[in-house]
Amino acid sequence: MIRFDYTRAGTVQEAVNALAADPQAQVIAGGTNLIDLMKYNVATPTLLVDIGKLPLRSIEATDAGGLRIGALVTNAALAYDERIEAEYPLLSSAILAGATGQLRNAATTGGNLLQRTRCYYFYDTGTPCNKREPGTGCPAIGGVNRIHAIMGASDTCIATHPSDMCVAMAALEAEIIVEGPGGERRIPFARFHRLPGDEPWKDTTLASDELIVAVELPPRGFARHHTYLKLRDRLSYAFALVSVAVGLEMNGDTITAARLALGGVAHKPWRLPEAEAALTGGPATDDRFVHAADLLLNGAVGHEHNRFKIDLARRAIVRALGQAAAGTPQSQIDKQIR
Repeated sequence: MIRFDYTRAGTVQEAVNALAADPQAQVIAGGTNLIDLMKYNVATPTLLVDIGKLPLRSIEATDAGGLRIGALVTNAALAYDERIEAEYPLLSSAILAGATGQLRNAATTGGNLLQRTRCYYFYDTGTPCNKREPGTGCPAIGGVNRIHAIMGASDTCIATHPSDMCVAMAALEAEIIVEGPGGERRIPFARFHRLPGDEPWKDTTLASDELIVAVELPPRGFARHHTYLKLRDRLSYAFALVSVAVGLEMNGDTITAARLALGGVAHKPWRLPEAEAALTGGPATDDRFVHAADLLLNGAVGHEHNRFKIDLARRAIVRALGQAAAGTPQSQIDKQIR
C-alpha cells in the first residue's frame, strides 16, 4: 500500500472540491472493496476523501411515488427496510444474495455501484491487465476465464461486473444522482456502467470530480411477480457465474410489463429491451421464456473455460421467468432452486 493523504468531508461540496483538486483522489465510505484494492496495490489513490459523516443515510419517499436512497445507506439497512421489502422485494433479495452479513453492515449503496471486477488478473499486479494498466493486454483472453464475460466484451477486456444489487437496480430502472462542480446530474442506470470497448479502465460514466449522493427508484417495483436467481460455485459468499433479476406485471396469465437483467455475464448488468418486449402482451409460457432468453443472449461469445455460461444463462433465464410469473421468488435463505 502506498502513502496517501486523508481528509474527512464535512459537506457534499467539500467532498466535491477535494475530488476536483486531485484527479487521483478516491472516495471512501464503507471501504469493503477499496481497502482490499489498496492492500494489493491495485488502487493507488493519492488522497482518500472520507464521506462517512455526510447526511446521506436516509431512505425517503419521492414526489413521483418512488424512493430516494442516500449513498451511505448500508446494504443491510436497505435490504431490511420495510418499504423496500414491501415495494421493491427484488432489490432486497438481490442484496441478500451477495456478500456476508458483516460486509452488508458496512458496504454502502454508493460504494456498491462502484465495485471493481473480481477478475483474477486485475487483482494480480504481477500480470498484465488493460483495466489496471492500459495497453498491457488482457491475459484472461486465452487464460483462465471461467468467471469472465460472455456478453459485451471486447478484445481489450472480458471482465465482469460483480454487484448483485446493481442487477436488480438495472431491472428496476433506477436513476443515480451525483454532485459535481457544475451541480447535480442525474444518470439513468442503463447509462452509468460502461462496456469495456477500447477503454476498459473506465467502469462508469461518473467523472473523477463527481460524488454519488443518492439513487432514486421509480414507483413501479414489481412487488407481486419478481425473483432474483443467483447461480454460483458455492451457496454463500461467492460472486455470480450467472444471475437473473426479473420483474413482471401480470393480468391473469398474461404478461403486461417485463423487466429482465443478467449479472455475471458482462462488464455491466445486461439488459435488452427487445427481450422484454418479446415477453409482453402474451401468456407466461416456457416457449415465450425461451424466446426471450435467446434474444437476450444473442451474440454471446464463450471462451475455453466459460462457454458453459451461455447454456447456464439460458436455463437460468427460463427458470427465473417461471418463478416470477408464478409469484414464487427464489428464497435467499433456503437457496434450493425450485
